[in-house]
Amino acid sequence: MNVKKLSNKTKGIICILFSALCFSGMSSFINLSGELPVAQKVFFRNLVAFFIALFTLVKNHESFKPVKGALPFHFIRSAVGLLGVYGNFYATTHMAHTADAAMLNKLSPFFTLLFSAIFLKEKVKPKQAIAICGAFIGAMFVIKPTLSNVELIPSICGLIGGIGAGAAYTCVRYMGNIGENPRFTVFHFSAFSIVVTLPFMLLSFQPMTTKQLVYLLLVGVCAAGGQFGITAAYTYAPSREISIYDYSNIVFVAIEGYLFLGHQIPDILSIVGYIMICAMALWMFIYNNKANQLKKQ
Repeated sequence: MNVKKLSNKTKGIICILFSALCFSGMSSFINLSGELPVAQKVFFRNLVAFFIALFTLVKNHESFKPVKGALPFHFIRSAVGLLGVYGNFYATTHMAHTADAAMLNKLSPFFTLLFSAIFLKEKVKPKQAIAICGAFIGAMFVIKPTLSNVELIPSICGLIGGIGAGAAYTCVRYMGNIGENPRFTVFHFSAFSIVVTLPFMLLSFQPMTTKQLVYLLLVGVCAAGGQFGITAAYTYAPSREISIYDYSNIVFVAIEGYLFLGHQIPDILSIVGYIMICAMALWMFIYNNKANQLKKQ
């Protein structure tokens, strides 16, 4: 296959599928690493990503200085992004089904749309508002917000993870609009996360076996691959054309959960929630493409 002959949209789809596979691997390795403190898992996730981002910046002779006006948004992006990572890691570690945690994290595009409307003054059309409400209702089927649900707190943390990721992507969107280098954004987030997480990691540190250390390093490798993959994907093609393919992550997570994490099978309510969220994502994908075609006419 000649890569040069592929269209930018095809390249974008390949990159986003690669990103989804990497993030599903990250979820699996989080679980395989065992009963380690969340701060310890988050620290190693960002430590590996930091060195990979550092290497790419040095290799490409790129600046370590943010563009004018971007620095405050780097700190906001890093803070809400780190909150999102903690929420996602806690949910992934404590929920019986990793696919549930992954699906809650996939609410981030809807929250990005909502935060973009609030803070970037981008208009939310009625159909988009309906999609946001539909996705939230779907999330309730996954969370099952009753006091009898023993996974209520991890589920809420998973929802917070999706909210944090959505807020972070809103900041990334703004910084991209003013010309910030996405590789520096990854570098800044990783460095910020290491500094903030280090004290918590040291306070709760638990000795690790060689296998656990390898799993945590693989968490970082997969996270970095996922971040760079999705960055490359949106460089090749706009979100409206390829974002739906990111939901392949749920399929990858479900397969890996079944094969490697004790034959995990989500319950019927979670499956209903998956269908609702994916349906809303598909609807938005079709709606955005139609709207773009009308603009070109």
